[in-house]
Amino acid sequence: MRTSSLLLICVAVGVCGVQGASDFRVCAFNLQHFGDSKAKKNNVMQTLVKIISRCDVCLLQEVRDNKGNALPQLLERLDSYDPDHRYKAVASERLGRSDSYQEQYVFVYRTETVSVTDQYQYPDNRPGDVDAFSREPFVVRFKAPRTAIKDFVLIPQHTTPTNTTKELDALYDVLQHVKNMWKTENVMLLGDFNADCGYLAKKNRKNVRLITQKNLFWLIPDNIDTTVRATTSCTYDRIVVHGERFASTIVPSSAKPFNFQMEYALTEKQALEVSDHYPVEVLLKGATSRSSFNGAKESANQIKSYFRFFTLFVLRSVFQMLT
Repeated sequence: MRTSSLLLICVAVGVCGVQGASDFRVCAFNLQHFGDSKAKKNNVMQTLVKIISRCDVCLLQEVRDNKGNALPQLLERLDSYDPDHRYKAVASERLGRSDSYQEQYVFVYRTETVSVTDQYQYPDNRPGDVDAFSREPFVVRFKAPRTAIKDFVLIPQHTTPTNTTKELDALYDVLQHVKNMWKTENVMLLGDFNADCGYLAKKNRKNVRLITQKNLFWLIPDNIDTTVRATTSCTYDRIVVHGERFASTIVPSSAKPFNFQMEYALTEKQALEVSDHYPVEVLLKGATSRSSFNGAKESANQIKSYFRFFTLFVLRSVFQMLT
């Protein structure tokens, strides 16, 4: 029995040795007025670091770091909290129609799993959609060798609530422009779209090409609450993927809000100090390399050998008992 137990352990080890590549997490988080004031609150920064460190790439919105101190502090705390990874950021210019209120789009990313290969500030003076956006998309192209998609573009947008329908429709023009400019179909649009409740009436959805045109997959479904307040239930924050190829590399059912209030056992008041939005996220499938395929094939052959040996051992033992 000792020999057979050892054989079963070997089989188990062989099975456990066949592992797939890790999934890759893309997130989008409206930080609600992130600047010096919020950066000075230690408990808030601790929670932000926990949330962002879960992501390989995290889009931050409503970054109002006028003095340029809050973002470096956040990156420093990320590196300290998660020493297994190094974090960098790429940020847009300050955007907004009013000099007194401007925001930045910021992408924070792990340098071990992803790199920035290009970036582009969409100009809001293109014929046909002049001044369509309050905060023009800051488009970034990423290379992620460990993912099944390898190379992809992220188009962020934080719409103005009073102009949501127009801005969401104009995002379709941005998508077409970026596809033609960079010759790629692998595009994801994400952010606080304000795409629900009173800001995007059902009757207006037929006027939004980002909704009506084919080959666009809205991964965060309607009626999923992305807001922290118990008194609201709106699907403001969204993730939209362009193209069946990109959609096929998404881990099924992985797109969702991350309820950090429940995850970290916060009161509503404590959670609202962090943000009035939950981040939304999605997982990209890991790459299936040739070496991992060969490793799995080798492990399968080993398992077959173990079973053959085990079968012969059992038959031999039975024969000895009978004789």
